[in-house]
Amino acid sequence: MKVAIIAANGNMFDAYKVFNIATAAAATDAEVGIFFTFEGLNLIHKDAHKQLPLPSGKEHFQEGFQKANVPPVEELLDMAKDMNVKMIGCQMTMDVMSLEQDQFVEGIEVGGAATFLSYAEDADVTLAF
Repeated sequence: MKVAIIAANGNMFDAYKVFNIATAAAATDAEVGIFFTFEGLNLIHKDAHKQLPLPSGKEHFQEGFQKANVPPVEELLDMAKDMNVKMIGCQMTMDVMSLEQDQFVEGIEVGGAATFLSYAEDADVTLAF
């Protein structure tokens, strides 16, 4: 199975959605690729992914995550990398925001929409968050 995910939003809930689906799919031996664009780049930014905000009014979930032993986003990102999840940062968005590849976690690729479309063209499952 091949899974293609677009991550276009960048708060903590978005990170959990993206990385939970990606790691669950990878655990079933699926090939998984994530395209990070606009605010979704926060999920792989070296600093931003460690301090993602919760949606306004949802701050109480932080305690729930801890009580439920949900791994922090940083750990989920590392799990995804260890499971060979392909991560593509959107070149156009990086250019618009004056961001360079070295501002992101190691192991990501940089490419445009065409790069992701080439990956996703034969995906069995395509999701956007």
